[in-house]
Amino acid sequence: MIDRKKIPKKKIVLTVIAVLLVALVCGWYALCVVLYDSNISISADSYEPLMLRVEDFEGLECKEYSFPSDKGQMLAGYLYSFGEDQHGIVVLAHGFGGGGHNSYMDAADYFARHGYYVFAYDATAMDKSEGERLGGAPQGVIDLEHAISFVQESADIPDLPIVLFGHSWGAYSVSAVLTYHPEVKAVIACSGFNRSSDMFESGGKSQAGALIYAMTPFVRIHEFFRFGRYATNTAMDGFDSTEAAVMIVHSADDSVIGIEYGLDKYYEKYRDDDRFTFVRFEDKGHNTILNDPDNTYSEEFDAPFDEWFDSLDYDPDEDKERFMRDKADYINEHLDRYRWSHRLDEKLFDAFLEFYEKPRDEGI
Repeated sequence: MIDRKKIPKKKIVLTVIAVLLVALVCGWYALCVVLYDSNISISADSYEPLMLRVEDFEGLECKEYSFPSDKGQMLAGYLYSFGEDQHGIVVLAHGFGGGGHNSYMDAADYFARHGYYVFAYDATAMDKSEGERLGGAPQGVIDLEHAISFVQESADIPDLPIVLFGHSWGAYSVSAVLTYHPEVKAVIACSGFNRSSDMFESGGKSQAGALIYAMTPFVRIHEFFRFGRYATNTAMDGFDSTEAAVMIVHSADDSVIGIEYGLDKYYEKYRDDDRFTFVRFEDKGHNTILNDPDNTYSEEFDAPFDEWFDSLDYDPDEDKERFMRDKADYINEHLDRYRWSHRLDEKLFDAFLEFYEKPRDEGI
């Protein structure tokens, strides 16, 4: 008979602890993936009653295109123009969650009226573009990379200097994409962030509090497994890959993408670099940063809408389909389309235009 040595109790305890730790880490990772995918890997359509229309902007013309992104999904593209005196192309990357590019049509109209073609597009799984779900924040850089290449290679689009404009998720995208398109002449990034995971982290603070910081490392791992190098490519990587002029715009009261994720971080590194221009606001928020602060139409519309809502003789939560029909009918009947579509802060956009024109004037 061979005497079997008893397994030391300490070894058993350590093994059990190790198994529990692995299970805990795996469970936490799975939870982070679920939360990320449910909040970031989405599809989204613009709300039809509030969508902007080409006919809202006198003289604006639009030609629609279709081009492939990384998995063969076809993205909807739109070339905006005004007259025949264009000397450059603005490629516009939209923000997250509100559908595709539609809510930035007023920005497209402004640049088109001031001498630029504007190429905008709907990102994967947004509005008219294909895809069941977005997948994650790095997809914005991928889609933009393909959009710029399409503009450059299309025989139907004039060969003109390209500049970029983006807000929020789009601001991150126009910055990080410089790694792949360093030839871009100038970039304006409004209310953006440095790393793809920042969108999840900043947006989740209000719900998860400090716990969000324990989620972020696992979110980064998840993004890397799904997107590879695009998940590690930061906005500052893009800035360091190009000689393009860069304007950073952010508001200190931004509750969606905190200014510490964007302008403050960039200012610390690039404040002495004359390629960079920083525009810091104190009270322009996130979704309203591009709007004229003196234009009060949104508030004027909301007040009677709230009265209408309070007057309903049924519970909107119990009859959602009826409410959505009635809401759409109310908006279509009462919305002043001109005032709704002309809320842009043109003084701010005048500064944007001057920024784009400066590299052109210097022959860059």
